Amino acid sequence: MKQIPLSYIARNLWVRRVTTLLTAGGMALVVYTFATVLMMSEGIRATLVATGRPDNVIALRRGAGAEINSGVDRAQANLLATLPDLALGLDGQPMISKEMVVLNSLPKRGSGTPSNVSMRGTGPTGLALRPQVKLMAGRFFRPGTAEIVVGKAVTTGFEGTQLGQRLRFGGRDWEIVGVMDGNHTAFDSEIWGDAELMMQAFRRNAFSIVLFRLSDPAGGLAHVQSQLTGDPRVMVELKPEIRFYEEQSEALAKFISILGTALSIIFSIGAIVGAMITMFAAVAQRTGEIGTLRALGFRRGAVLIAFLAESLLLSLVGGLIGLAGASLMQTVNISTTNFQTFAELAFQFKLTPAIAVQTLVFSLFMGFIGGFIPAWRAARLKIVDCLRAA
Repeated sequence: MKQIPLSYIARNLWVRRVTTLLTAGGMALVVYTFATVLMMSEGIRATLVATGRPDNVIALRRGAGAEINSGVDRAQANLLATLPDLALGLDGQPMISKEMVVLNSLPKRGSGTPSNVSMRGTGPTGLALRPQVKLMAGRFFRPGTAEIVVGKAVTTGFEGTQLGQRLRFGGRDWEIVGVMDGNHTAFDSEIWGDAELMMQAFRRNAFSIVLFRLSDPAGGLAHVQSQLTGDPRVMVELKPEIRFYEEQSEALAKFISILGTALSIIFSIGAIVGAMITMFAAVAQRTGEIGTLRALGFRRGAVLIAFLAESLLLSLVGGLIGLAGASLMQTVNISTTNFQTFAELAFQFKLTPAIAVQTLVFSLFMGFIGGFIPAWRAARLKIVDCLRAA
């Protein structure tokens, strides 16, 4: 069966370029929404997953879903510090950090609306366990002093969090001595200070978590868990830190993905109808051409494929425009509330090859659905009727 050349199909789109651009623009908006939602979900997941490290282990109260509702008392924390499987730091001391995490409300910059910020009480070992955290300005806090460092997302998003300013909470003033860069992790949205002083300030008598590193990351965790199993003194659950943060990202990322996909499907109905109208108009305008093509020996299947290919090409143009627009969102920083912690979480949109492929497939699907019926209509026209209409 002879096929109609692709150049003929592309030329028809160019001849009707105003209609083509309007239809492609409608599809581009739907594709932009679809891609942006996927990028947002992936950005949240990437931010939280990158927060954890595969060689760190986090100990939480059994059944606790987040740091803020976990509790590890001092006796249990001290027992974990005596484990023989702990890695040693450069100073020869075990790499273990007993930390407290609470929420504190601060006014958003510009609007003054209060929003929750994670406050982490930690120490020098906590910094050593997170090498991705670097200092942007100032210095790190000194242990035993009312000094704090703030994440870069906090200092840009909240009032009174600039270097050198003071925050008042827990009955005392805390001086901001540094701004840290968490390398696009959740630590960008946190405030860090001395663990013991923060526990006093927030009237806590137990740590939230215990973070440590094992000398043997591969088999050490199973050995530690076997040691602690059945010990009534230790009521904690051990998880690799990277897996813990993966679980933290699931609820929010899934919610955004489902909601955004549902909205994209609703919007896509309008885009499909637009493509269908455009293609029906093309069939009506080119009835004579269709009759000529059939008279020249092109069969019904070739006409159907030609019009369907025209619709797919139209949707591909719209998809590429929408994807290009969505890719620009990678330069935008945005924040939302983490469902697990109820704290502010800053992240960036993230475009991956998988998202690009899904977006273009979605666009082509709209083009196929919108173009199939008009293409079928064009293929069923009779030669005599077409030539008479011309």
